[in-house]
Formats: sequence, structure tokens, C-alpha cells
Amino acid sequence: MQKPLEVKNLSKNYGDIQAVKDVSFEIFENEIFGLVGPNGAGKSTVLRVIATILSPTKGEVLVYGEDVVKDSKKVREIISYLPEEAGAYKNLSGKEYLKFMAAICTDDRQKQKEYLAFAQEISGLKDRLKTKVKTYSKGMTRKLLLARTVMSRPKLAILDEPTSGLDVVNAFEVRKIIKNLAREGMAVLLSSHNMLEVEFLSDRVALIDKGIIKATGTPKDLKTKNQAENLEDVFVKLAL
Repeated sequence: MQKPLEVKNLSKNYGDIQAVKDVSFEIFENEIFGLVGPNGAGKSTVLRVIATILSPTKGEVLVYGEDVVKDSKKVREIISYLPEEAGAYKNLSGKEYLKFMAAICTDDRQKQKEYLAFAQEISGLKDRLKTKVKTYSKGMTRKLLLARTVMSRPKLAILDEPTSGLDVVNAFEVRKIIKNLAREGMAVLLSSHNMLEVEFLSDRVALIDKGIIKATGTPKDLKTKNQAENLEDVFVKLAL
């Protein structure tokens, strides 16, 4: 069986700047994998390459055995990507927005209904889906966008800072949605600079700094190996 994701010696340059350097990691079935590091560490660049938005300078990325460069169309059919700064159409209601996005995902009317029903359920927004997106809080908007991202039940969901800027309650609810999706069979790759959150949420993590993977493993193993109380302590020890 093909792995959901294999990243092999990935490098990405922007002119003379090397944003990502020989990054390698893999994700297994039903796994939440966290790519964690400070702002500017290269997390979003890695995610954009996997999402077929950027082309790698060097290396290979395979999603269920499909190459993100050579087979980008096939890859886009089995993944979904939530950027950190994503937005929704503010003059539509939440339901109208989800219905519009379902129609973009597929021409099949029955599948559109299924996608819409699933998205409405996991958003948890209930009656607020009848109101316009411009009336939503940031937390409500983020839950709507997450529902849009996974409505088609992608085999791999790529989430860039999924709880960025959210309060404690909304962040907790978004994390709960992500955990449930993984239990139901979806592989999840998420990035965050919030190491304590990733420690709670992820089965395994990769710590990245200045475009280089410093360590990969379960949060427990990384803490034990580095004699640290949490991932923040691990990162500080490895980054110095």
C-alpha cells in the first residue's frame, strides 16, 4: 500500500535564498503529522510544494505514489489544502459558500449534496450557516474554511496554521475536528509555530528551523531523547 506522503530531499530556492534544504519525512495512514517551527522556518513553502502550488528546486514528493510535479492533476484530485490566510466570500451565507465550493469540487449533483451535508455537519456552525460570512468571527470563519477543505473527504488534508489567531474555545473545537477526521481515515499534514498545540494534536512531528529538519519522531520520543518537558524545550535545545 502506498504511503499518503513521501518527501525526499526536498529543496526550494527563491533566487539566491534557499528556503528549504534537503527536507525528508513521510506520513502513514490515519496519521496526523505536524511540521513545527518558528515563523519563516520554511513550513509553508514545504506545504505549498506538496499542494502542487510551488515546484521544488530539488528532490521528490509523492502523494500516494503520485509525483507532485509529473502527476500534479492526479495529486490535486486526492488532496485538499487550507492556506493560513485563506478567506471566504463575505456576501454569501455560510451554506451558500459551502454549496458554491461543492459545485467547484464536482459536477455530480449527488456528490455535491453529500459534500455540502458533510461540510455543514463538521463545521458545527448550525443555524449560523444561514447568515452571511461577513458577520462571522475569525473562529467561525476558520471552521467554515476547514469544512470546505475536507468536504470532499480528501485522502490527504494539508492544513497551514489551522488554528492561527483563534481563541482557546475555537482552537479546541478545530483541533477536535481534525482529530476526528484522522480517526475516520484521513491523513493530515499540518504546520504550526504553536509547538504545544502540535504536541497535543500530532501522532508524529518534524521540527524545522531555517529550512532544515532538526528532528522527527513522536512527541514522547523527542522529549525523552532530549530530556525535555515539552516540544518547545526540544526545539530550543536542537536549534541552538
